[in-house]
Amino acid sequence: MTNTTTPDAAEPRAPEGDSLQTRGRTRSRLTQHAQPRWQWAAVLAVSAVAGSALSALIGFTVATWLIATAVLHVVISYVITVTRVGRRRAADQLWRNLIFIAFLIALLPLVSVIWSVVSVGVPGLLAPGFLSSDMQGITGTVDEASQTEGSAVLGGIRHAIIGSLIITVAATVISVPIGLLTSIYLVEYARGGLLSRAITFFVDVMTGIPSIVAGLFAGAAMAWFLGTINAATGLFGSMSSTMGITAAVALSVLMIPVVVRTTEEMLRVVPNELREASFALGVRKWRTILKVVIPTAVSGIASGVTLAVARVIGETAPILVTAGYVVNTNWNLFQGWITALPVYIYRQFVNPTSPAFAEPSHQRAWAAALVLIIIVMLLNLIARIIAKVFAPKTGGR
Repeated sequence: MTNTTTPDAAEPRAPEGDSLQTRGRTRSRLTQHAQPRWQWAAVLAVSAVAGSALSALIGFTVATWLIATAVLHVVISYVITVTRVGRRRAADQLWRNLIFIAFLIALLPLVSVIWSVVSVGVPGLLAPGFLSSDMQGITGTVDEASQTEGSAVLGGIRHAIIGSLIITVAATVISVPIGLLTSIYLVEYARGGLLSRAITFFVDVMTGIPSIVAGLFAGAAMAWFLGTINAATGLFGSMSSTMGITAAVALSVLMIPVVVRTTEEMLRVVPNELREASFALGVRKWRTILKVVIPTAVSGIASGVTLAVARVIGETAPILVTAGYVVNTNWNLFQGWITALPVYIYRQFVNPTSPAFAEPSHQRAWAAALVLIIIVMLLNLIARIIAKVFAPKTGGR
């Protein structure tokens, strides 16, 4: 006779109370080693109190108190976790705390620099005419009167801002086509031959070249070029090689390797399937590069160019060597000396307008440094916006 009893019917059902007790025991086993969320705050408070006591024994300072607090927090957290949970969880928490402390230590110089520049530079930035005037007519007597009589600090950075902008734009116009074409050759046309390996090697070398060397090279190259042309035609007369275009050439030497590397990586990210699909439709290679590859990588290329500009706009040595320093505004890249913001900051600190009354010059230097930091931050923000706006749309969006 066949047994028709189902398994559920054959086995008695456990009482509901037993099921709840079983679930309770399971839940307690899963949470018995969990640490309370407030534990880190309590440990930090205890560490801060104990750290202040230890720091007071050797002479209280904020630096020693912070160091003692950090060390005690790491040690106490490790001991508690080993005791309550286990060695594996304690080791994980130990390394997590050490990484967090290392992040805070790395963040300290940035916060310190920003705080120093903002706190000292804001009064100079708010001075009347600071952004709309240059240093023409500002003498030591003017600065002496400003410091002794308490009047407003005169003189501004209009000429320095204009000089930085036109030099950087000229350097971008020189370096971006060279860097873009070099990257296209390395990715699309090179086959790992001697020429491509040589280009890659020299780009790597140029990446680490000191900026002063770039300035000396640009100055020597421009002097040789002008001398050669003058000897043959006498076209340029007694034109000096110290001018804005020479500074632009020096900055382009520093920008080209950054543009090449960034553009090369962006072009390599473009899927080969896009190229193959274009070739299958009978499109020539140069047109595929122009219409398919570059538009796909344009967000990365644009952000890389913007970051390259942010990298060179704060260079001092090559511009000081190649463009000189003047107190008035010069719009002509091909004639006369020209001033950039980094050189302006350097001269105001090193050679104040009135050596005996240097406070106004230092105020102008700190304010100009704040403006330069703002410009660099805006360029980095623009790079992120460009990368987001021009990124290829996927997923049907």
